[in-house]
Amino acid sequence: MQVEPLEVLEFLQRYPPFDSLPEEALTRVVSEVEIGYFKANTQILALGQAVDALHVIRSGAVEVFRRNGELYNRLSEGGFFGEFGLLRDGKIRFPVKAIEDTLIYFIPAAVFHQLFDEYESFADAVEIEDRTRLRQAVSSREDANELMTSPVTALITRDPVSILTTASVQDAARCMTKASISSLLILHPPEHAKAGCIAGIITDRDLRTRVVSAGLSYSTPVAEIMTEELITVESTQYVFEAMLAMLRNNLHHLPVMQRERPVGVIAISDIIRYESQNSLFVVSNIFRQQTVTELATLVTDVQACFVRMVNEDANSRMVGSAMAVIGRSFKQRLLELGEAELGPPPIPYCFLALGSMARDEMLIVTDQDNAMILDDRFDPEQHDAYFAALAKFVSDGLAACGYPYCSGNIMATNPQWRQPRRVWQEYFDQWIDSPSPEGLLHSSIFFDLEGVWGAAEWAEQLNQHILRKARQSQRFLACMARNALNRTPPLGFFKDFVMEQDGRQNNTINMKRRGTAPLADLVRVHALAIGSKARNSFLRLDDVIEADILPRGRGQDLRDALELISMVRIRHQALSLEQGDTPDNSIAPEDLSEFERKNLKDAFQILSNAQKFMKFRYQAGR
Repeated sequence: MQVEPLEVLEFLQRYPPFDSLPEEALTRVVSEVEIGYFKANTQILALGQAVDALHVIRSGAVEVFRRNGELYNRLSEGGFFGEFGLLRDGKIRFPVKAIEDTLIYFIPAAVFHQLFDEYESFADAVEIEDRTRLRQAVSSREDANELMTSPVTALITRDPVSILTTASVQDAARCMTKASISSLLILHPPEHAKAGCIAGIITDRDLRTRVVSAGLSYSTPVAEIMTEELITVESTQYVFEAMLAMLRNNLHHLPVMQRERPVGVIAISDIIRYESQNSLFVVSNIFRQQTVTELATLVTDVQACFVRMVNEDANSRMVGSAMAVIGRSFKQRLLELGEAELGPPPIPYCFLALGSMARDEMLIVTDQDNAMILDDRFDPEQHDAYFAALAKFVSDGLAACGYPYCSGNIMATNPQWRQPRRVWQEYFDQWIDSPSPEGLLHSSIFFDLEGVWGAAEWAEQLNQHILRKARQSQRFLACMARNALNRTPPLGFFKDFVMEQDGRQNNTINMKRRGTAPLADLVRVHALAIGSKARNSFLRLDDVIEADILPRGRGQDLRDALELISMVRIRHQALSLEQGDTPDNSIAPEDLSEFERKNLKDAFQILSNAQKFMKFRYQAGR
């Protein structure tokens, strides 16, 4: 369609971001503009479609949608869209439809990028500057994902079906048959102190294995076969949190509670409607494998799960948590197989996950960090041969399943990390009371620990001991803070990126070593200082923000920085897998979009400022 240059010029001069441009720049823009017409209810841009121009509305109106179909924005004369795809990967992430007959001015991508690079006012208008821009970038990812924003009550399709503890198993079976359900809540009777509250739950499987197979009478009270130690979620929690609870505990049914009363029960099939990445299936498959060789065949499934989550716009906490649950499941199944092969353990023990797996921040590129806590009756001559063999079985199995051996030998195969409970307490006492470079290095790993098998309560007791002792030692916190400053963000004096020059990945940025790791270190110090029981960095930040020990607004800034840096790292790894390459943590800035480069600089600057504050706050013991 023919365009009248003067008309276009006068129009653009009335609307941002063009109203701040000099006339010579606008004249250049006008010379490249094309125009298009779209009838009402016509799709202008589809999800995933390549975009090669900024779209400016000359007349009419459009609706912009999130990828899940939810309305995101309405725009009319002077509004523009398509900039997000131009700044990212050249693909539309927010579909657009005309709701009236609409005329569009198309400003070619090359002209758009030239304006973006040359005129700060233009860049500011299409990308809100500094922290606000970063907040928008992060929140748009959070808002776009239903798993993170949908309350768990969205999964409830019926009122809870229940029966009293005094009923028989036959009564329970009849109730389940009548209601066509596979699980039944068991409630305390009216005369009980907790009348109306959940006492337990039974499932179809319980009736088969605990009643029929065991030959029990159908008149057996249901209280004798129910599961009493229940995992539940609150009605205020999100679908994502329910999914993680089921993944972590290998559950098929999960009661939803409101003020200590059940409001429903959700099943795996309910979450499957929301959870298209199939991480539940991966975990389920892990526990069905009978040998290490069979487990190793699931590596490609884990990688596919990772890529699917990224492509479905899962945020970093969702990806990290799901990958950590999958990693723990491999450990748990390997320990089951190991005990089956070697026989039952001679004394109780607890197998530990360390580092990113314990923090629920694991990605597809990771090695194995693990250890063992042994019962204090441990006698090396009598018992160590068994636990050394079990540790080797698990570590070799993890290596076969895509988790390489730890280059620092932080594994249970190392006798130093296979010790009785009293020795572990002595380790932490020494690291806290007499901090040394080696001890501080160990602290950065072992202060994130979780029991994944065996006497898991020992790990929790050790965590409580660490929190009590670390919080009281200002000298230790100061040493941890100084140690956390050893890894700095990759920003030069003029806020340009500083590249790695280590001979292997020249002219790249290691997003773990220079980004997520120093952020996790920094958050850990603050969390220890306030006695936070959380391990995940985002949850620790929640506690730190609530404790009000940071300057106003800095806690939210850190959340945004951690999310942005993590997602750049995650997307890089997913893209490598899709291209058939070996994923890593090293990214060349020229491979980033302009959007990512600008936001990364903001995020790294936030990290740099936070490190300066930490250095100031923890000065005791110098």
